[in-house]
Amino acid sequence: MHIIETGNVAAALGVQLAGVQVVAAYPITPQTPLTEKLSELIEAGEMDARYVPVESEHSALAVCIGASSAGARAFTATSANGLLYMHEQVHWAAGARLPIVMCVANRAVGAPWNIWNDHQDSISQRDTGWIQIYSCDHQQIIDDTLKAFRVAETTSIPVMVCYDGYLLSHTYMPFAVPEQEMVARFLPPFHPSYALDPDAPANLNTVTLPEIRMDVHGEMAHGYMEIRYLLQEDLRNAVQVVEETDAAFQELFGRGGVPLVEPYRCDDAEYVVVAMGSLTYQLWDVIDALRTEGHKVGVLGVRLYRPFPDAAVAAALQGARGVFVMEKALSYGYEGALCSDLKSALYDHLPDKSRAPFVKGLVAGIGGREIKTVDLTDALRSGLAGSIPGPGWIGIRL
Repeated sequence: MHIIETGNVAAALGVQLAGVQVVAAYPITPQTPLTEKLSELIEAGEMDARYVPVESEHSALAVCIGASSAGARAFTATSANGLLYMHEQVHWAAGARLPIVMCVANRAVGAPWNIWNDHQDSISQRDTGWIQIYSCDHQQIIDDTLKAFRVAETTSIPVMVCYDGYLLSHTYMPFAVPEQEMVARFLPPFHPSYALDPDAPANLNTVTLPEIRMDVHGEMAHGYMEIRYLLQEDLRNAVQVVEETDAAFQELFGRGGVPLVEPYRCDDAEYVVVAMGSLTYQLWDVIDALRTEGHKVGVLGVRLYRPFPDAAVAAALQGARGVFVMEKALSYGYEGALCSDLKSALYDHLPDKSRAPFVKGLVAGIGGREIKTVDLTDALRSGLAGSIPGPGWIGIRL
């Protein structure tokens, strides 16, 4: 079935199809219509789940942590300062290895107060131990939400599905809604390896000592460092899980095939523009225009940001003369985080460092500043000529 709806509704329908049992959320623009839609589905009896209204985003994720610890499939969603308010619990969910899925309708972070789109909110949480997926359109939003639950439950690592506020959350686009029977084949019911049980009381995540020690059963148990090492190893191995999940989804639904990076006209490209989210698809038009001028340029959309698909990124850029990284976020005091990660990937994976492409970082769309296609085209045209105008920001007026 194909429908025309908003990105927030696409996410909500994905959550419904996934058979989520507990939803806890606090409204924040531009996420609010997503959780409103879920509350409507639950109230109408179209979704067999418990909706828990809470007084804050911190409590929303706390409820999901409790629900997931008890063996329920749990979901929440947020944006911007709401995600920051969750920060303590974001770390906790990852450290507790709980397969929670959270949609982030990306929005700028205050102060000053701003409700428009950039990626600073989710990028600021990149080191919390969550898997992060970035969707480029409504079809990817619903599909990524479904895949996120399978990835989370396979790895025991929580997943953020990130998509641009307003540009995707509130716009209307056509997309296919999978049949529930097919989804059930792709995503079986959640059966955790361990869940809290009132008939067998237990403590979870109590104070853990730095060194390994004997547990209550007289068996040697991990210390804090071993627990963190295992999370890191499983995150790195999650790259393969994401690929396998996408392959299974593609076999059933005929969609997918770009779980890590999504190339466009990169086969013969001498220069590649790298981006995430809806900006990726906007750049397709820019590259088509530059191609008519004789420039061999392509676009590489990064779909999986954490764990960073370094090998796939380096392989896609091998042979390019130059790379332009366009992003809607900063690692303040240095440069865009995606740009730094990309440079690291090239350094680690290109066998001949002397033939590595140059990498130029460009920042655009901060705080919802309009990213005009003509400005992108002009900036890249200047970049190809060897002169990036200004401080490497597109659309800034000083």
